Amino acid sequence: MRESVAPSRVQVPNEMSVLEHKPYWWLTVTKAIVPVLLLCAVGLLPKSVAKSPGEVDIGDTVGEATLQGLNGPPRQLSEFRGRPLIINLWASWCGPCRGEMASLDRLAWLEPAHHFSIIGISTDDDLARAKEWLKASNATINQFIDTRMQMENMLGATRIPLTVLVDPDGRVVDKIYGAREWDSPESLQLIRLAFGRQPPR
Repeated sequence: MRESVAPSRVQVPNEMSVLEHKPYWWLTVTKAIVPVLLLCAVGLLPKSVAKSPGEVDIGDTVGEATLQGLNGPPRQLSEFRGRPLIINLWASWCGPCRGEMASLDRLAWLEPAHHFSIIGISTDDDLARAKEWLKASNATINQFIDTRMQMENMLGATRIPLTVLVDPDGRVVDKIYGAREWDSPESLQLIRLAFGRQPPR
């Protein structure tokens, strides 16, 4: 006589068991998405994600532009050809921009700065406000204003401060987003490597 064997049960997940697993699925998705959202919020995604119209990429040559003077006469951008150029884009309302301005002035007085030029370009819409803050900052480097967004778009200032390193032939060597201490050893090394210790022409 054969023993009767109870048929094996196939366990079908009920609604509760599915719900019990959902939090783990959402946790995995959240871990993947949150860092991307944070990068978007602080503007750290690659600049190719948000490129300004007419932006000149690293390795390309900047175009011509008329620079309206804030603490001196107007100049043509091409007048700075022939030696390396550091262009700092800032605004009077930008705390990090204001914070790094003094270090650019200190850089201008160091020996390595004999081999390159440094200019600042305000992206302010209000000329009077830019001049007011510039006067209060006691800045000594040549400063200009870009009320028509020509330089802002050309150099890719989708966020500021932005510092652009340009070689003697007008080619963009590097773009540095965010504030730095420009007279620090690290920044001086960055400048030396970017310009290849090129003497003025």
